[in-house]
Formats: sequence, C-alpha cells, structure tokens
Amino acid sequence: MPNSPTWQGVYPALLTPFTADDTLDLALFKANLQAQLNAGIHGFVLGGSLGEASTLSRAEKQQLLEEAVAFVDGRGPVIMNIAESATGEAVKAAQEAQRAGADGLMLLPPMRYYADDRETVAFFRAVAESTDLPIMLYNNPVDYKINISIAMFEELASLPNVRAVKESTRDLTNITRMRNAFGDRFRILGGVDTLALEALLLGADGWVGGLVDAFPEETMAIYNFAQQGNVAEALTIYRWFMPLLELDIHPKLVQYIKLAAAATGIGSEYVRAPRLPLEADERNRVQGLIDKAMANRPFSVISDQ
Repeated sequence: MPNSPTWQGVYPALLTPFTADDTLDLALFKANLQAQLNAGIHGFVLGGSLGEASTLSRAEKQQLLEEAVAFVDGRGPVIMNIAESATGEAVKAAQEAQRAGADGLMLLPPMRYYADDRETVAFFRAVAESTDLPIMLYNNPVDYKINISIAMFEELASLPNVRAVKESTRDLTNITRMRNAFGDRFRILGGVDTLALEALLLGADGWVGGLVDAFPEETMAIYNFAQQGNVAEALTIYRWFMPLLELDIHPKLVQYIKLAAAATGIGSEYVRAPRLPLEADERNRVQGLIDKAMANRPFSVISDQ
C-alpha cells in the first residue's frame, strides 16, 4: 500500500552499506533502517550522494529499494533518488521505482551536463509526467552547478506531483523567497546539516539529513524541540552536534559519515572504489571528532523531550 510522503519531518539520506567483498550489506542496511524507525524518523531517501548512487548498478538500486519497502512495511515513506544524465534514463528509473513500490522520488537536475533553465525545466517535466509518484526536487547548485530559480519553480508549479524541494542552496534567504512566492505550494526540506536548525526556525518543513545516519536520536531531538518552539534545548544539542554536522559538507562526506555510523554501531566503514577508506592522520582526525562527541552525547537532554 503506498505510503504517500507528507514532506515534513526528518528524512535520512541513507548510506549504502557494503561488505568487505564489495557487495550490498543488507543486514546492516536493515539495522540502520530499524535504528531510524526507533528514533521516530518520518521517511527514507535511498540512492542519493551519501548512498554512493554513482557507483551502484541499476540492479543494486532496485534491490535496495525492494528491501527497504519490504522492511519498512508502511512505517514511513520510502523515497528513491533519481540522478541520471539522460532524460530517457531518468524516466525509466522513475517508472522502475514506481513499479518496485517507492512512495516518492527525489529528483536531481541532469547530471554532468550543466543544462540551462529551459532544459532543466523540460527534464523535470518529462520525469514528472511519466509517473504518478510525488516528487521532491533537489536544489543544490553548490555541488551540481544548476540552480532551480523562483522563475523555474513558477513553471513547475503546474505539475501536481512536484510537491517539495530539498533546499541545499546554502542561502537561507531562499526559504523566505520560496514562501513569499508560493506560500505552502511546495514543502521545503533543509538539505544542509550545518544549516538545519536555522532552516527549521525560518519555516522549513523538514530536514533531509546526513549525520542522522549515525545519530538518529539527536537529529530527531533537534527537530522535535524546534517544532515545539524550545529553541534553547534545540541549540544545546545543535552546538554539541556541529563538529559532526560539518562532516556533511566535505567532499569525503561518505567516508566521514560512514565512520561515524560505524562508531555508533549502525554502519560500517566500507566504501566502493574509487572511494577508499580513510587512513593515517585524516582518519585519526575524524575519529577524534567522533570520539569526543560520543563521550558527551546529550542523552539527558533527549530524555526530557
């Protein structure tokens, strides 16, 4: 039964765990899903940048989606990321995700080619019109070099299944621009961990998180306190979390967040080449940040929610 996303709350951008012999570690994948469910998260995003989508085969993406849908079993919407270079391939991926039981899609602009505004809108339109699934567009010009402007959203507003945006422009003013232009027509989810609380306090509906893969309870505590208007309590956890949240905006965010998830027992360090595991001073530095945070996890604050 489809579990339509509300595009509100915390949506982990899930890691893809691998075994030592470079196959999908489905047992660990499900352990992380369970930890997220235990913390009360609101949905799951599969096959994104943190999920090492660029190194996964189409069959592996399909397997992850099918396993997640079966395991979650209606306890939260499962969102499949679509990141393709060709419009036709993006359409096929969207239709395959719908057949496999996805509850929604996260859709990136065309990959590799820096499409102009007209081309980008046409790309989004072609995918949206090929599926009934609700869609969250991913607006991340910092990493993907294509900005979805207000004018482009005005064109896309006629597509009823384009429902939300993962707001990763790193310009917090954009949240207010979107609200002023569209009211509640588009749900807005903050997509940058180091700006997450600010985004929520400015009116974002949710948070697509990275470090939630390792620390779901703390992530949910920040979201819940923000929703309750308990800013001081949210800030206490946010300030503790910030050295770790900064791992999300580094080119090696996958290795860094996987190291954190391994430390909390719901992930492993294995990555897929060309990525390589951390070593020497770099690993020691990141592990030191994780160890310091682990020694001071704010469980007493969380328990008072």
